[in-house]
Amino acid sequence: MSANKKQNQKSAKADEISTAKMKAADERSAAAPETKAETKTDANAERSGEEQFLSSYSMEDYERPSVTADIVAVTVRAHEEESYRHDPRVSLSILLVKRGVNPYINCWALPGGFLKMNETIEACAYREVREECNLEPVSFMPVGVFSEVERDPRGRIISNAFMSVISSGSENITGGDDAADARWFDVSFECGDSGIYELTLKDGVTQLSAKLREVRTRFGRTEFELINSGRLAFDHAKIIAVALSELRRSGSDFETALDFLPEKFTLTALQRVQEVIANVSLLPANFRKKAADYVVETDEFTTGSGHRPAKLFMRRREKRL
Repeated sequence: MSANKKQNQKSAKADEISTAKMKAADERSAAAPETKAETKTDANAERSGEEQFLSSYSMEDYERPSVTADIVAVTVRAHEEESYRHDPRVSLSILLVKRGVNPYINCWALPGGFLKMNETIEACAYREVREECNLEPVSFMPVGVFSEVERDPRGRIISNAFMSVISSGSENITGGDDAADARWFDVSFECGDSGIYELTLKDGVTQLSAKLREVRTRFGRTEFELINSGRLAFDHAKIIAVALSELRRSGSDFETALDFLPEKFTLTALQRVQEVIANVSLLPANFRKKAADYVVETDEFTTGSGHRPAKLFMRRREKRL
């Protein structure tokens, strides 16, 4: 076969392939409007079906529990010692309100209340702290969901608990709304030889003591069984126990300790805060070495009689290289 004849055959074959491709493209183009129309029809049918379903759907057909937000607001407070030569004693404190309504009227409880239909559970927590304590929290950390069937005598009520850290110097409070009073209570949470935890809250006049048993720890979270509520309303002693166990677990984290302090602070104040929330004692030299990555010096010093001026520090906002 001559070279010209072979070339002509290749050209003919190429023409056939090109013609076939053009025909297929034309067929797809002709079918496209029909496909788009079918897709549009299917989407309309789905929307129509959902609208029909929602028009006949009623939430009243299902049981609906009430939902509340309860807040464990914590701060570290300084208590002036009798001798000015000693540094102030510090303590971890929890905010409690005295209930002015039933149930548990005149008992102490965590600030909190019912979720409204037009707000998130976080917005509910913010609102309740402001209304009951005249306090403006900065942020909230979830503690857990408490949904025991008989936890509230009013009925089926599920609590979403949060923790809020209140910086030192910002803890002035007043009772409001349905809270007859609001106070800071110094807190102690210790496990005895029998394995029973004792939760003690004191404000100088009132002392509350609850007893709990550790049930189990799952996914790093400890659960407790309430033995005696110690005049704390509802299951709030259990909520506090879970919050404190979570706080102690993160106590070695400088970022957590710094949340308790004002903008400017001494290293001694930072060390005491970390010791209080983690329930440990720290060697000053080791502590200051570790703290260096999280703080920066200022040119300012503490003022006042009775103590040597101490250097003030601020939180480091960027990581040190």
